[in-house]
Amino acid sequence: MTELKPRKTLFNPELKRRGIYVLPNLFTTAALFAGFFAIVQAMQGDFERSAMAIFIAMILDGLDGRVARLTHTQSAFGAEYDSLSDMVSFGAAPALVIYEWALRDMGRLGWIAAFVYCVGAALRLARFNTTLEVMDKRYFQGLPSPAAAALVAGLVWVMIASGIPGSDVRWLACGLTIFAGVTMISNIRYYSFKDINLRKSVPFFAVAAIALGFALVSLSPEMALFGFFLIYGLSGYVQAAIGLAKRKTV
Repeated sequence: MTELKPRKTLFNPELKRRGIYVLPNLFTTAALFAGFFAIVQAMQGDFERSAMAIFIAMILDGLDGRVARLTHTQSAFGAEYDSLSDMVSFGAAPALVIYEWALRDMGRLGWIAAFVYCVGAALRLARFNTTLEVMDKRYFQGLPSPAAAALVAGLVWVMIASGIPGSDVRWLACGLTIFAGVTMISNIRYYSFKDINLRKSVPFFAVAAIALGFALVSLSPEMALFGFFLIYGLSGYVQAAIGLAKRKTV
């Protein structure tokens, strides 16, 4: 009699299904929803809520990675999902908001400026993902996309709070949008704040400065946030100019 061989099945019990970590991806989904909400509100003409939603997306985007590291739930899926979420919240949403608010009346130049920002965010995220293992953790290469989104959304928020319509500052909005898009894909380095250790003791004036910062934000959140990210956006150019001057001196 011939020996019967076991029939092969498609199911292999040794192969485990790879699950998805819920907690960090929950924050990523919330950030994605905030970016989508900003787009919807811009289409309805509520640009103040759009700007606020982009800043909320920034906070949630900063939390998902930290939650993943604290809970040891990092995954390749989470990294890819976070990058796609960032493209919506910090690429498409700010470009559409600034276009609907101020650039629509500029015709072809308006949508070109919005596209420069959008493609800058896409290229910035792609470069960040491919150079993550070799780059200096202390610095970003190019302006981070959340900071660029904060520049665009911050301008909208400040002007609306001041009662200034977008049509009156459309050239400023156009210039700032192009500046943010180009700076994202530049080689200018920006401090990442990743080497700050909150467990170490700090001088007394540092605690006082933090308290002052909270007071400024509570007094005028739109001015404080826009001013901070504007200074941060210019800081890379200042550092580059100082470095260039030093090399010429040597």
